[in-house]
Amino acid sequence: MRLALNIDHFATLRQARQGTEPDPVLIALLAEQSGVEGIVVHLRGDRRHIQDRDLRLLRQVVKTKINLEMAATPEMMEIALEVRPDVVSLVPERREELTTEGGLNVAAARATLSGFIAQLRRAGIRVSIFVDPDVQQIRSCQEAGVSLIEINTGKYADQKPGPGQAEALRVVQEAAAFGRSLGLEIHAGHGLDYRNVGPIADMPEISELSIGYSIVARAAVVGIDRAVREMIALIGDK
Repeated sequence: MRLALNIDHFATLRQARQGTEPDPVLIALLAEQSGVEGIVVHLRGDRRHIQDRDLRLLRQVVKTKINLEMAATPEMMEIALEVRPDVVSLVPERREELTTEGGLNVAAARATLSGFIAQLRRAGIRVSIFVDPDVQQIRSCQEAGVSLIEINTGKYADQKPGPGQAEALRVVQEAAAFGRSLGLEIHAGHGLDYRNVGPIADMPEISELSIGYSIVARAAVVGIDRAVREMIALIGDK
């Protein structure tokens, strides 16, 4: 099981004072040394955390891989074609949301997304879609032309231990199995932390977890190296 670190909220902390620290580029380098196998950033239209300069610097120095989360807009297409991240993850985006609230509705926008995805693939950029654990949506991802999806674990992560969480976990498990049956590579993420990550990491269909906020919060207490290594210890032997 691989860990990809989303560093957006290190940039959130920096932007709170419009300062220069903490530097998300430095965090990415330290995290790679601690064992993460990918760096994830969401370049939002409102630039609330990650900035264009961050993305360009990360492209120059990251040794593992860069996963650029972005909305399917002409502005972001232009940036992706310039920077050439290893992976582009298409996500829904609303200016008023605090964080991504759900998966992309691929079934409703498949015709438009197919052309967008094809253009990125022609440039040699692998494309993923952040999608809810829904069979129809996952099938639409395959039909839109991607070979990789990230399943939204938010509903599972929001539940306290009990029947509701068990049901949400079952839904994720079935979605992951269905995606693999279609030949898709399966990643997962959203809301995962040090307490709830274990059952998701136990799913053999999932090869990578994208985790951000909980590691950022832990790093504020114990430092980035320990925060990353503690998470890898929870998922790395799966």
